[in-house]
Amino acid sequence: MAVVAGWQGRFFEDFVVGDVYQHPLGRTITETDNTWFTLLTMNTNQAHFNAQVGADSEFGRMIVASPLTISIVLGQSVSDTSQNAFANLGIDELRLSNPVFAGDTLWSESLVLETRGSSSRPDAGIVRVRSRGLNQDGVEVLTFKRAFYVHRRDAPRAASHFPQAATPLSLENEAGENAQ
Repeated sequence: MAVVAGWQGRFFEDFVVGDVYQHPLGRTITETDNTWFTLLTMNTNQAHFNAQVGADSEFGRMIVASPLTISIVLGQSVSDTSQNAFANLGIDELRLSNPVFAGDTLWSESLVLETRGSSSRPDAGIVRVRSRGLNQDGVEVLTFKRAFYVHRRDAPRAASHFPQAATPLSLENEAGENAQ
């Protein structure tokens, strides 16, 4: 038996210009998500939390706060793009192309645009991607380009921090516990 490591994310060497990562987790946004986000971020635009104001808007209902949409799409991309990053360097060309409403499910995907090794940090490189969010109907709701520093596979700081268990998890140990 062997311990099989879970998905560790991509390291600098794993990125190939032109690859597209369709991030696996969709996220349905609720009215509660939107309300909490506006409260946490002190966004006082009532179009996000006042049903009457939303109903009177050109959309006919409350819209999801754009920073929430951005945060979810960026977050969805982390497992495939920046799980092993140690610094975001910038977000550029952010476009909010369609509104998002409570009840919409967001999906995202990222295209690798550029990779380059770092001259100042030999154990890392810079990756640039274009990410976009789609709603459940496949309509693009936002797009942005992002650059980040990411560790190389053998970088000392990229080592796993998983603790060594006092008692290893194994079938033998499981059988002993079930016998008691």
